[in-house]
Amino acid sequence: MADSMESLEHKLAYFHDATGIQDLALSTQILEAHGWNLDAAISAMVDMRPRDSAAIGPASAPHPDEQQAAAAGSASFSDRLTNSNPKTNFTNSANVDGLPAAPGTSGRTASSSHYAVSAQHEDELLLASEINGHVATNHIYSTLLWKLVTLPFSIIRGSYNIMYSAMGMGMSIAGGAISYSLGALRWSEGRVADGRASLLPLPVGAAEASSFVRNFEREYGDYHPHFQTTTFMDALRRATAEFKLLFVYLHSPEHVDSPAFCERTLCAEAVVQFVNENFVSWGADVRSSEGFQMSNSLRASTFPFCAVVMSSSNQRIALLQQLEGLKSASELLAILQRVVEEQGSILVAARADQEERTLNRRLREEQDVAYRAALQADQEREQRRQEEAERAAREAAEAETKRKEEEAAAAEAANIAAEREAALERRRQEKAISLGLEPEKGPNVTQVVIRFPNGERRERRFHCSATVQSVYDYVDSLGSFDVVKYSLVSNFPRTVYDQEKLSLPLKDAGLHPHASLFVQVEES
Repeated sequence: MADSMESLEHKLAYFHDATGIQDLALSTQILEAHGWNLDAAISAMVDMRPRDSAAIGPASAPHPDEQQAAAAGSASFSDRLTNSNPKTNFTNSANVDGLPAAPGTSGRTASSSHYAVSAQHEDELLLASEINGHVATNHIYSTLLWKLVTLPFSIIRGSYNIMYSAMGMGMSIAGGAISYSLGALRWSEGRVADGRASLLPLPVGAAEASSFVRNFEREYGDYHPHFQTTTFMDALRRATAEFKLLFVYLHSPEHVDSPAFCERTLCAEAVVQFVNENFVSWGADVRSSEGFQMSNSLRASTFPFCAVVMSSSNQRIALLQQLEGLKSASELLAILQRVVEEQGSILVAARADQEERTLNRRLREEQDVAYRAALQADQEREQRRQEEAERAAREAAEAETKRKEEEAAAAEAANIAAEREAALERRRQEKAISLGLEPEKGPNVTQVVIRFPNGERRERRFHCSATVQSVYDYVDSLGSFDVVKYSLVSNFPRTVYDQEKLSLPLKDAGLHPHASLFVQVEES
């Protein structure tokens, strides 16, 4: 809903700027009668009402022919294209799209002081312009009754204009299709000048601008100001971006002075060079939709018509210079030079301001790049420091784990050794207890000598009925070595007393009355 209201307000503002009607209620009625179709409503009002020179500004000096046309109220727009006096005097700059003319100018020239006035002064100028517009409107539309009476005729005229515009648009589309087809054929044959072909359709305004340039070059040659083949707003944006003024030429092919002006003035070498160097140029045929709208917005009263404009605040257009009628090349060049001199300081200041902003932006970007680089370096250093700390902590943890494992292994080995030693000690004690007391020497007592691998020698007496196992128990009870698996061996004759002979009595084993045995360690 908010977007719809904003669109209606925009259409009302545009209708007000194009027609100069200040009465909001009347503007709303006219637009509603035409179904809020701006083109139909504007065309109907422009074709109906008489031309009032007071809309140009309070300081305008209307030409006698214009006064007569306003009184008669019957001169159509096509009559003004062909019959207007080409020698109309220049007046102060007009208010374009709601912007007031710059004060203190002569010959429709707006001085640079227009851009130095305060906001309050600009508001006062806008109020004065609106008052003048109301005076002109009240002069034409004296009573509300007259408005209501003429409204049906406006509707009828608007319907006719819509049909006429639709037919013209159809012809333009057909011509564009033919041109596009021929261009496609040229492209397919490899004869396109720049080696590229546009496959996208141009906007209506751009197509009209391209058609104007082609028709102009067909009539007057290709040496002329470099007209932009874009819409008016695109050309204005380019001029703003290049810090130049926009030179506007509205061409009326039906006017008797147009050929002479184009051949002798507009295409003069000095004019072409000066315009191309100091301006961005845009031209349009007043019979096209955008050319017709611009002629209404710029209040063109006679032709040939030229204007110098520049963008202003709030998406408005400032009209700096307006030229109407036939002018020589020297006259046009002098006026354009004066405009450039007067507005040069503004353009230089704007360019300097833009360069300063660009420099500041580049400086900020460089600072941002340097900051990001320093930040990245700090982050990388911090990351490396963290990685070093993590690696050191990991190595310390691994070393601590290894130390604990070694300590645990050592403790386990000590426990195992202690357990083994305790087991051996228990076995020695058990073996010693099982041997009983050593018997005294006698005929039934066997003397046994035991030799160990380390050279130690031990002796003990056993009863002859004791078994070989008793000798093994004696060796185990001594604890002279930690070998678990061993055998007792006699040399002469060599006899190994192994597991099979453990149960034999010493006498039966051939060890009585005395024997010499040595301990033979067996590999486990």
